[in-house]
Amino acid sequence: MTWLTAVARLRARRESGVLVTVATVRGHAPRDAGAKLVVGQTETWGSIGGGNVEAVAIDRAREMIAASKPEPEMIDFALNDKVTNQHGVQCCGGTVSVLLEPLPVLRAVAIFGVGHIGLELARILARQDLDLHLIDTRSDILAEKRLRVLADAVAQVHVHHTPLLPEEVLAELPRGTHILIMTHDHAEDAALCDAALRTTHLGFIGLIGSAAKWVRFRKRLATEGGHDEATIDRIKTPIGLADITGKEPATIAVSVAADVLRSFELGGN
Repeated sequence: MTWLTAVARLRARRESGVLVTVATVRGHAPRDAGAKLVVGQTETWGSIGGGNVEAVAIDRAREMIAASKPEPEMIDFALNDKVTNQHGVQCCGGTVSVLLEPLPVLRAVAIFGVGHIGLELARILARQDLDLHLIDTRSDILAEKRLRVLADAVAQVHVHHTPLLPEEVLAELPRGTHILIMTHDHAEDAALCDAALRTTHLGFIGLIGSAAKWVRFRKRLATEGGHDEATIDRIKTPIGLADITGKEPATIAVSVAADVLRSFELGGN
C-alpha cells in the first residue's frame, strides 16, 4: 500500500495518525530522503528503513497521536555504534533527520437544508479541509447540476437525500459533527432540534431563525420534548455573528460560516 493510500484510509476511518518522512540524509543510511512511513494508532504502512530510527519514530508518533499534538516535529539520528539507542544499534555511518507530521481527524459539519442560504454556506465551507454533509428532503435541491458549484471543493462533500425523516441522518454522522439547521420547513427544523438534542455524539448545534421562532421552539422542546433548560441551551440561535445584520443569503452564509470557524478556533472539534 502506498503512503497516499494509507493516509486516505486513515481519513476515511476518521482515525488520527502521523506521516513520517526521511527529510535529510548525510552519509550512509537505510533509506534515502523522501522515504515515508504512515503511523496509525495500531497499524503502520511503509518504512523508513527499520531498526532504531523507525522504532523511535513509531514510538514518538504514537505519543503524538495520544496527546493530539498538532505541531510537526523533527528528530535527528546519528547512525554509529557510539550512540546509545532505545532499539538497538544502527552503524551505517550517516546521519538522518526525520519529520513527523500529525494527521488529525478532520472536523465535520452537517447542513440540514440546502436552500438559498444553505447552498451559499456550503460554497464557503467547501473551501475548508473538512467533511461536509449536505442533507435535504427535496431531490431537486440536491440535483447534480445545482451542486456543481462545489465541484472544486477542498472538503469531502457527502450528499444525503432523505425524503421523509432527515433526522435519521444524525445517527450516521461522525462523532463531534457540528449541526446547522436551516431547512425550508419550521416543523422539520423543530423535529431536527429535538432529535439533535437526543443524539449524544454531536458537537455544536445551530439553528437559523428569528427570536420569535426560538421562543416557540424552546417551549415545545421543554413541554413536548421533555428537555431540561441546560439541554435546550446546547442549541445556539440565531447562528451567525450578531454584528453582521444583512439579510441576503450570501451575507447570512458568511456570518454563519464565520461563527462556525470561530468555534473551531476556540477549540471545537
